Amino acid sequence: MNLYIRLLLLFFKIKRNKHYQDLLDTVDIDYKALPTDCDINLHLTNSRYLAMMDLSRTWMTERVGLLKQIMKRRWFPIVNATAITYIRDIKPMQKYTISTKLVGWDHKYFYIEQKFHSDRGLHAIAYVRGVFKSKKGVISIEKMLEVAGFEGKTPILPSEVMHWKEMLEQKKMTNLPK
Repeated sequence: MNLYIRLLLLFFKIKRNKHYQDLLDTVDIDYKALPTDCDINLHLTNSRYLAMMDLSRTWMTERVGLLKQIMKRRWFPIVNATAITYIRDIKPMQKYTISTKLVGWDHKYFYIEQKFHSDRGLHAIAYVRGVFKSKKGVISIEKMLEVAGFEGKTPILPSEVMHWKEMLEQKKMTNLPK
């Protein structure tokens, strides 16, 4: 239930947003780990990290000026893969920030880095690979960049993302039916 409340609060925040950032800027959003976000071990449960990442990507999409454009076109984001590394736990009632950044793209996918951090340091780092779709299929990277008004150079993907991409391809090739 509290995720629906957080989603509603995010929509109020989006409605009031008047500050936009560049497409490749890091976008921060602050949260507090509520007791209902925590598990029996008294820390943020693994599934809540992914849910909070979803909300944070929505906020990033707003802050870079794409949310209205995407909604107007009835495009929707699809996560293709996620890799997360947990470093330090987040305790109940602890304040933390999620920093979300588009680190690059290839011929098909966007790659996003998301970091959980607080005064205690880095808690987790995740990479998300995804696309936008419409009823007609996947929206091309070129079309998304055009809608975003991006005219800069394509960033070079970080080496850890390149290794992750290779691993994803290996997993796919190894597990495809013969």
